[in-house]
Amino acid sequence: MKLIVGLGNPGAKYEKTRHNAGFMALDLITDNLDWKSRFESLIAFQTKEDTKIVFLKPLTYMNLSGVPVQLVLNFYKIRNKDLIILHDDIDLPLGTVKLKENGGHAGHNGIRSIQEKIGQNFVRVRIGVGRPETNNVSGYVLDEFPDEELRILNQALSKCSLAIKYLIKDSYECCRRIFSIN
Repeated sequence: MKLIVGLGNPGAKYEKTRHNAGFMALDLITDNLDWKSRFESLIAFQTKEDTKIVFLKPLTYMNLSGVPVQLVLNFYKIRNKDLIILHDDIDLPLGTVKLKENGGHAGHNGIRSIQEKIGQNFVRVRIGVGRPETNNVSGYVLDEFPDEELRILNQALSKCSLAIKYLIKDSYECCRRIFSIN
């Protein structure tokens, strides 16, 4: 069983913000699934190639994402190594997708919350949203993508979909050839 989590903030106000890149990627991957409200999240299920997959969108806001992730991991007895997190990353240029195993949170409050609750040993799909020109990082990630940036982001989200396909099969080697893994 795999748990795939998209990070973001709930509500229409945040729908097209940089901080919701994880939600956007998950929406693309899970098109047509039936979402239910449970574990302080939206949750959906799918079976692909004999692997049961749990998809999760925490509704606790970014800073408390670890709470529902921990609840779902414990309830379904999913190991950290079978957890994949999709999230925005200001340290990557807009449209870049990189995979990371373990590592620090680099100031990302959603990743920080998850690591505080469950530790490490999970895979992250980092979606580049670019770095702000000013030091106002929180304002930047909560701003909506301009239309020209959304076009670039949509290409990156397609790459995320491909990465998830390989990660579900445990094909890290394929991912290493397609994406930078560090």
